[in-house]
Amino acid sequence: RECQECRRRFTTYERYEDPPLYVIKKDGRREIFDRGKLVDGITRACQKRPVGRETIEQLGYDIERALRDKLTDEVASTHIGDLVMPRLRDLDEVAYVRFASVYKEFRDLESFKQEIERLFLRSQQQRVEQEQPRLFDQ
Repeated sequence: RECQECRRRFTTYERYEDPPLYVIKKDGRREIFDRGKLVDGITRACQKRPVGRETIEQLGYDIERALRDKLTDEVASTHIGDLVMPRLRDLDEVAYVRFASVYKEFRDLESFKQEIERLFLRSQQQRVEQEQPRLFDQ
């Protein structure tokens, strides 16, 4: 196309715009989903850990995509946490515990200890599974 006044050419691009996604907070409030806030929370959990910014950004994008793929306009904040937890656990166990301490609202040292014990048992189980010879791999 060409501008009728200055005669310069220009191009327009159409792009799909996602409809607003609302987050229902634990206290019942609703607010518009903000991937930036999600990424900030994950970044705080990963602070001083060997997790790159690109990885954190990709995690935020993947979680937003999973939420939007559900084709709903509202999502509980607890559901978002449920999506973050296993991904963060696989990414960095220390960041996972940090995030879990806020998400699960640990009230005392005992609840913190129980979460770490669950993580430790899972890690041990994965190690055993990796060390077991596979019948079909021979």
